[in-house]
Amino acid sequence: MKQHFSPIALHHALDKDWRSPKGWRGISAVNHTTVGLRFIVAALVFFLIGGVLAMLLRAQLATSGNAFLDSDAYNQVFTMHGTVMMFLFAIPMLEGFSFYLLPKMLGARDLAYPRLGAYAWWCYLAGGLILVTAMALGLAPDSGWFMYTPLSGPTYRPGINSDIWLIGVTFAEISAICGAVELIATILKLRAPGMGLNRMPIFAWYILVTAGMILVGFPPLILGSILLEIERAFGLPFFDVTRGGDPLLWQHLFWLFGHPEVYIIFLPAAGMVSTMIPVFAQRPLAGYVWVVASVAAVGFLSFGLWVHHMFTVGIPQLAVLFFSAASMLVTVPTAVQFFAWIATLWSGQTRFRLPMLYLAGFLVVFVTGGLTGVMLALVPFNWQAHDTHFVVAHLHYVLTGGMVFPLLAAACYWMPHITGRMPAGKTGITAFWLIFVGFNLTFLPMHLTGLLGMPRRIYTYPSDAGWDTLNLLSSLGAFIQAMGFLVFLLDMFLHTRAGRAAPRNPWNAGTLEWATPTPPPSYNFASLPDVQGRDPLWDNPALGAELAGGRHWLAIPAPGQRQTLSVDVLTGNPRSVVQLPGPSWLPFYAAIATGVFFVCILFKIYEVAIVGALAALLVFLRWAWQNGARDDPASIEAVAQIMLPAHFAASGAPGWWGMACSLAANAALFGSLLFGYLFLWTMAPNWPPPAWIDIPPAWGALAACLPVAATIAVRAACSANQSGRRQACSFWLLAGALASIVAILAVCMVVGRLPPATSHAYVATTFVLLCYAGLHMAIAGILAVHVALRCRAGYVSRVRSLEPAVLRLWCDYTAIAAVVVIAALYGLPRVFP
Repeated sequence: MKQHFSPIALHHALDKDWRSPKGWRGISAVNHTTVGLRFIVAALVFFLIGGVLAMLLRAQLATSGNAFLDSDAYNQVFTMHGTVMMFLFAIPMLEGFSFYLLPKMLGARDLAYPRLGAYAWWCYLAGGLILVTAMALGLAPDSGWFMYTPLSGPTYRPGINSDIWLIGVTFAEISAICGAVELIATILKLRAPGMGLNRMPIFAWYILVTAGMILVGFPPLILGSILLEIERAFGLPFFDVTRGGDPLLWQHLFWLFGHPEVYIIFLPAAGMVSTMIPVFAQRPLAGYVWVVASVAAVGFLSFGLWVHHMFTVGIPQLAVLFFSAASMLVTVPTAVQFFAWIATLWSGQTRFRLPMLYLAGFLVVFVTGGLTGVMLALVPFNWQAHDTHFVVAHLHYVLTGGMVFPLLAAACYWMPHITGRMPAGKTGITAFWLIFVGFNLTFLPMHLTGLLGMPRRIYTYPSDAGWDTLNLLSSLGAFIQAMGFLVFLLDMFLHTRAGRAAPRNPWNAGTLEWATPTPPPSYNFASLPDVQGRDPLWDNPALGAELAGGRHWLAIPAPGQRQTLSVDVLTGNPRSVVQLPGPSWLPFYAAIATGVFFVCILFKIYEVAIVGALAALLVFLRWAWQNGARDDPASIEAVAQIMLPAHFAASGAPGWWGMACSLAANAALFGSLLFGYLFLWTMAPNWPPPAWIDIPPAWGALAACLPVAATIAVRAACSANQSGRRQACSFWLLAGALASIVAILAVCMVVGRLPPATSHAYVATTFVLLCYAGLHMAIAGILAVHVALRCRAGYVSRVRSLEPAVLRLWCDYTAIAAVVVIAALYGLPRVFP
């Protein structure tokens, strides 16, 4: 029989289980609201640091022959400015907003993996602190935020500066990938009942595509950073021309990340625009389906544009033609979104409140940046403007117009939700005009200095170049813009201290986050909403009161548990009740162990680095051991007379999707590694090498076949578990682990037959490919033993079969990767002799 709770009693019962610890114990917090706000605050601090660095750059370039900064200091400042803005502000700020908003928009109580989100936060903070501390000590990277080789290689940058960039950025990008896995699984599985894909808020579609782009776009840069660090630390010649490497490989890997990065930054901001414009027009978004299709098209096309940045490096003309056409083609789906926004405003009754003012500024600035982007897509013009201030101006118009203006609008729009207070009017308007005028005064003249031939990345210029007046205007505009941001921050401070109390849903929005009180409780919703349309609050204005009164799903508190719903990916029909973990110190410990590994790699203390890696592995195993239950769970009453199983006893659980997303990122890194191997073999100088590597056929065959045997054994274990034969399941899992161990020995035997890896890029890439396969075999063996022990301890049963299914995914991937690696090492020398 359903127990009745008053709204106040329901609030106290849920808050007891969901609230984050206070004081220093807050380090263990995993609640998405807390973690999201931490991302936002930290990203704001890094933005202020990046802004100060920008002011230093503009002070140096204000006049010709300026001696304010010398060349070394200028190189460090402009490298750190780009690095901070791209890696420590843009993506973390947008992920922070996504962490905070998405569960509330989707009608969930938290993200799919709260501890993973907390781990992502600590990794981001650690990576940022590494970079900022290095700058404070005068050891900041100084080869540009793009780190082009050979300038960033050991020959020209023998110090620690470049290593700091490689380690710090890789650490931060691990955070971004963890966040992407978290967001994809949450959007696909943790939605309100009835919220099918066709009813999702438009912001969720933008974040879903963006997170998928992160999974595919970030691994190439991570791989490039790993290879460059290996070259710098151990001398393996991936980018050294004299030993078969090629510096253009770095450019390809970097821009495989770098150009999708532009859209990774733009799309979440555009999602905010698509969310806010219907609210201020008071009508649904025009062309919802077309906008969704255009967002997916932008995500797909963005990966075909990376050579857009390499037109002047001497690539074949046919490739230039293809990438030029692709660069112009991507404007089509972007234009679809733009016209959808205009149509929504045109057909509605637009209210020009403060957030709408920033949105209008975004529309003006972004269109200007888009037009210059089309110009740069034309090869003849690109050749003339390449590496000039015209490109700098275009970049800032697109990124600032595409991200910062929507972000400022979003801050004004959602701050009442966070603080429960409305923003001030006049101060916000003053901030807008200072930012808008200062921005255009800063970057519009840069188009002209670029057309007059001013190169980027120069710290001084002669007085007779004719650039003084334009540069002085740019510097003046930069300081006006900085004043605008300071006024904006003052407005936000006054907002939190003296703003009038915000009513629930002050903008009359239709999305679910405004169904919560403002500020929201720790659990978001006292009961989870039943969604019947794309704008739930417009469909049912009383929905917030109904949820607070416990009239919808999961209105009965489960003491000591954090529960939310998992739904069918397509239809949104409820499938299971997800039991989420509470506050935990494990993400913090895992981040510390990971940080020890990276810092010791930075200072070349490799023995301690290995200890850090092992400590991280043990923490993650302990993390995994805490999941699940030893007994088959009883069904849970999700709503009156509807019983649902616990998530670990249901098919298609969020954990399966998390492994699938992780393997997608892994496959992107593997694909980038194979691309590098093929690129060096077919395009690099000093190839083919003097002789093929003689890999013993027997050991090579074992290295390929044994991982296949391991995955067959794991599949047999899954079948045995489904038949209720627990002992047989454990036996087959241990057999799979044994096959993985023997496969590692086979890989070691192959590696032992290689010439010195420092002798030629052919040997170095072969070595890395074998290490990749061997590492995955080792992880497969460890996971197989772990699941076997879990099986013996009673955590695995015919009903609770999630862990063997997740292991099977990993082993299947490992087998495929091993076969591909051995096939490439044996076959490529025969295809391209």
